[in-house]
Amino acid sequence: MTFAEKIAEPRKLFIDGKWIEPESARYFATVNPATEEAITQVPQAGERETDLAVAAARRAFEQGPWAAMKPAERGKKIFRIAEVVEQQAEELALVESLDTGKPLSFTRTRDVPFAVDLLRYYAGWANKFYGATLPTDESALACTLREPVGVVAIITPWNSPLILSLMKIAPALAMGNTLIHKPASWTPLSALKFAEICQAAGLPEGVYNVVTGPGDSVGTRLVTHPDVNKVSFTGETVTGKIIMEKAAATLKRISLELGGKSPHIVFADGDLEAAATFAAKGFCLNQGQICWAGSRVFVEEKVHDEFLEKLLRHVREDWTVGDPMDPKTQMGPLISKTQLQQVTGYIEEGKKEGAKLILGGDRPPMKKGYYLNPTVFDEVDNRMKLAREEIFGPVLAIIPFKEFDEVIEKANDTFYGLASGLWTKDMKKAYRAARRLKAGSVWVNCYGALDVMAPFGGFKQSGFGREFGQEVLPLYTETKTVWFQM
Repeated sequence: MTFAEKIAEPRKLFIDGKWIEPESARYFATVNPATEEAITQVPQAGERETDLAVAAARRAFEQGPWAAMKPAERGKKIFRIAEVVEQQAEELALVESLDTGKPLSFTRTRDVPFAVDLLRYYAGWANKFYGATLPTDESALACTLREPVGVVAIITPWNSPLILSLMKIAPALAMGNTLIHKPASWTPLSALKFAEICQAAGLPEGVYNVVTGPGDSVGTRLVTHPDVNKVSFTGETVTGKIIMEKAAATLKRISLELGGKSPHIVFADGDLEAAATFAAKGFCLNQGQICWAGSRVFVEEKVHDEFLEKLLRHVREDWTVGDPMDPKTQMGPLISKTQLQQVTGYIEEGKKEGAKLILGGDRPPMKKGYYLNPTVFDEVDNRMKLAREEIFGPVLAIIPFKEFDEVIEKANDTFYGLASGLWTKDMKKAYRAARRLKAGSVWVNCYGALDVMAPFGGFKQSGFGREFGQEVLPLYTETKTVWFQM
């Protein structure tokens, strides 16, 4: 069977180690945003299938071998999954690119390798995260145990589905939990492909389950289900608030990685060439559909014109819009017609508010696909919608500033607090700024640097909890104190 034939086959739900049809026999299309054509049909699950998946995960946790397995053995299983991902890397990259519109050159060289890194990093943690003995008096021995939370629901977005899923799946598995994964309906294929990989790698039945379908049925049922112990969500801030409200009924543990409107500050003494390179990346990478996108660039007035000239050159030269399968392409289409309409709506609003459009704002001459040229507005006021709302598209707001205190105040003037960046050769100034910026990540003389070891997450309404690194592990464990009276 060719890849084209295989990917066109209708999908099934993955529950308890088996591929099953939805009880309703209802399916929906997942669409290639570069062609506007259906890739395949995906099952539309409802509460019945969601309950089956939760029951399978509960059985696997309570009665199966996973939670009781020696941690080193769990680690070996996850290492094996990483091996199979590598063996099927090309197919996984193609699936991710077709489903999201991301350039294949990116999914091959960034997304899939990063997913492998995540699996291997947390496989190594499986037997290295443990409790401690406590120094009580001689009449007792007290110790703490780290135990898995239990059944974890993972709800993931559409913008980088493979990476944003594995950053939750890998640590949750390493700590001994069982999972139900609800991927975004626009991009479900990498989750279903990963289920195939888990099956091929010999992951026990019921440990990882995939249920595709709408958030108002599948997502709501997972969040309210009494047998789900934790929900880990990445997505919009509005949806995160709804999840918090619904999870309160059962006092579920939740962690949320939400939206951002990240400031990217260019001081006059910074490396302007490098800053322009990274500022272009900060709003063009993945078509600007990134939670940490540097969509507000604050430029010190004395270097405004020089920086702007460099920035526009890098956008034009470095970020080619085109077919995601073309190796020269750096920017593919937006995810959907809905998203394209939303982003172009912000562009029109920016014009009405008085911002100065200096690049883009239009669509390239493709016959099909949800393409949009990178768009830059200058003379933006920090109170405009362009500067306050998360656009989630390749639209940049340039905001001038004069003084250090002024730019820090403006940078923090948002209810988001996910990421930030700054450029200066003065390390004292850099440290002062880093201390005062209200964001979970502060990148100094770079932007968008990520590593499996470095915690990532938000302040304020950008969420709570962390992804990556050691700090995520407590989110998937319970601490139990055991006291032996002698």
